[in-house]
Amino acid sequence: MAGPRSRAYQGWPLFANSFRPFFLLGAIQAGLAILVWLPVFHGELSVASAFAPRDWHVHEMLYGYLPAVITGFLFTAIPNWTGRLPIRGAPLATLVAVWLAGRVAVTCSATTGWALAFVVDAAFLALVAAAAAREIVAGKNWRNLPVVMLVLLLLAGNVAFHLEAHFEGAADFSIRLGVGVVVLLISLIGGRIIPSFTRNWLVRENPGRLPVPHGRFDGIVLGASALALLAWVASPLHPVTGALAGLVGLLHLARLSRWAGERTVRERLLLILHVGYVFVPLGFLLHAVAAFGALPSSAGIHAWMAGAAGTMTLAVMTRASLGHTGQALTASPATQAIYVAIVIAAAARICAVLHPPLSDVLLHVAAFCWAAAFLGFAVAFGPLLLGSRLRALAIPRRVAAAR
Repeated sequence: MAGPRSRAYQGWPLFANSFRPFFLLGAIQAGLAILVWLPVFHGELSVASAFAPRDWHVHEMLYGYLPAVITGFLFTAIPNWTGRLPIRGAPLATLVAVWLAGRVAVTCSATTGWALAFVVDAAFLALVAAAAAREIVAGKNWRNLPVVMLVLLLLAGNVAFHLEAHFEGAADFSIRLGVGVVVLLISLIGGRIIPSFTRNWLVRENPGRLPVPHGRFDGIVLGASALALLAWVASPLHPVTGALAGLVGLLHLARLSRWAGERTVRERLLLILHVGYVFVPLGFLLHAVAAFGALPSSAGIHAWMAGAAGTMTLAVMTRASLGHTGQALTASPATQAIYVAIVIAAAARICAVLHPPLSDVLLHVAAFCWAAAFLGFAVAFGPLLLGSRLRALAIPRRVAAAR
């Protein structure tokens, strides 16, 4: 690998790196959307969206906050993959503006019309996919093209969501498609960063058993996951889907056991990655049980969305925000409180499905803990992301080795 090069950035620090605006705004949107959803769910408030209330809630979680966090991560990682300079300044501000316009357009679509909301909202992921593909192709980083394909699938899910909601009255297939893509992204990216970060810390701080490097077994798990998720998207309650989901859940548990997560208890910044990944196999196993009629299917969906997606995004957001602004890679008390809140939120949301008599109480616990986690991130990390504690705005450019 050649030595680092850098180009000084002179603009507003918020647009110096993609993780800054997208992590901050995504966290704020995730927290506020849930606080709005709770009174909407109870009929105490309405939103001016052309979507049905449930569809508005699902869309803003699945195709609102998650694409923002994914974009922040992706455009922070791509320069390391390709050796090219990051997207920042005016191009980054344009992407942020398009994402914000999508949130307003979807929420106000009953007034402005569903077609305008559709075009504005879909434009964001289309721009993200195009920009990511351009950078990866220009950097000849072919091994990471599958990530672009997953972004395109997420775009397809968002397009289908708008069409389904308008022409059928409610979204269904498009929700499962989006959730399936998110689970694959977590499985793919988590399977690379969790053992890598764990290995680096253990070598330095806790010598002994190390994570097994990414290899053939991981490829088998990812392939089986894609097959099981495809079956789930097409026919979620079919017995074959249930059998596949059960098998894949066990494979993910075996995969997780190879990463030495139990040896990271002293560093919560690492431990939370392993805890977050637990919700991936849990979601598969819950779907396996649901396919045979023993549970509502929403239990598995919330394990994936509130559990895996919620926990893993906060884990990555906190770590990347610290690492890319020159801070110590350790979880402060505030960061640990964020982690506790999101895990409680996920557990409460799953239990609300599993134990209906307490569902109302558990829904409130889940909503408030979710909001506390994401708005807590915005409060704790906002000054850092806005640049008030920024140590350097020169962005290193590494010429990556062939990967």
